[in-house]
Amino acid sequence: MATGRRRLEPFLSTEPQDAGEVIVRVLEVLDGVPAPYGREAAAAVHLASWCTARWPWIDWTVHRYGAGGANLQAGDPAGVLLYSHLDTSLSGDPSDDRPITARADPPPRLKVTSTHVEGFGLGVARAPASAALAGFVSAASRGVPARLLLAGSGTHRSTLHGPGGTPRSTGLDHYLATEPPPPAAVVAKGGPPTILWEEPGALYLRLRVRGRHGAVLARESADPHGGVIPHAGSVIEAVERWRAAYVASSTAPGTQVGPAAGIGNLTAGRPDKPDLFPALLEAGIYVVTVPGAAPQAIAAALRTEVEAACATGPLATCAVEVDIDEIHPAAATSAAASIVREAGTAWRAEFGADPPPITGWTGSTDGVVLRAHGIDTVRLGPASRPSPGDPRCDLLDLASLAAYARLYARLAGTSRTA
Repeated sequence: MATGRRRLEPFLSTEPQDAGEVIVRVLEVLDGVPAPYGREAAAAVHLASWCTARWPWIDWTVHRYGAGGANLQAGDPAGVLLYSHLDTSLSGDPSDDRPITARADPPPRLKVTSTHVEGFGLGVARAPASAALAGFVSAASRGVPARLLLAGSGTHRSTLHGPGGTPRSTGLDHYLATEPPPPAAVVAKGGPPTILWEEPGALYLRLRVRGRHGAVLARESADPHGGVIPHAGSVIEAVERWRAAYVASSTAPGTQVGPAAGIGNLTAGRPDKPDLFPALLEAGIYVVTVPGAAPQAIAAALRTEVEAACATGPLATCAVEVDIDEIHPAAATSAAASIVREAGTAWRAEFGADPPPITGWTGSTDGVVLRAHGIDTVRLGPASRPSPGDPRCDLLDLASLAAYARLYARLAGTSRTA
């Protein structure tokens, strides 16, 4: 439970809150504290301790869940929720990340200049989370009854691995099960330079092509001869044909969102036993879904395409299966909702122009979770770009981060009947 002190009235705080300075200090606190998915407790406690020392009149509370997950919460539960998450997309552990990054060296430490920050995990999602925290403190210092949640397990993960899969437990799910629902929510995540009130859904598929295993020294012992690996190319080509057809047929006119799909994982055999031909070829596929998407139909179309590719070749005797793990369907908040209109007003006050229109956005976040609970939600946040020196790191403009912190502070003070 909590790291925190008894809450005093915000007017007791006279320390000026410069957004850029707060953001840099928070990023420095988080840098070097690993926060992989489901193991964010150390980062949450470390940040809560630092925040408590700096702003003791705010209750900074760590709520643990699962084996190692944790949320950092602060402020009035009845206030508008400023939401981001503590976990990073890559873990920061080279042994865990190497299959993705092809790197064995640890990521570099945070770099700060007068204009930019550059470091690991900033894009997803330390930089927008730090801006949200700065915005929350600014609002709370003015007596605004705002709420901050930096959750664990905010990045997408599939349960389709291991025998029977692993139950999904997210920090936001834990929060919504234990706290009163907020009147509205603001998702602080990096993205396009505009306001999103619609988000696509997220779906994982696991494709399996199953034959019979054998031994390399007896090539004919496997079915097909030589095992499934030499024929992976035809399976991948079939998936790519399905992907192109899915994207072309699943556009969502009149909405902010669009479809996407791709293979992110391919496995067969054991690296420590390559003298055996494996019977199983597995592909993990991520699908970005649009409103009205039917996961069963999407999976069936994929299976049909792969079965057709296998039917007349060496894989003809293999079984083709597709498993489904839908994280959440696409969801939207009405453009007429109070939080959407107030976000537009705040945007115009900060940037002097309307938020640009957008179509085809393919990024899904926990905004879909909030909307599934009936909570009107907008998403906005600073854009990051890959570091030119290390693609595991992100580069962000400090002025942009400070601008979004001011936006979050304004939105924290909006109507509590959004």
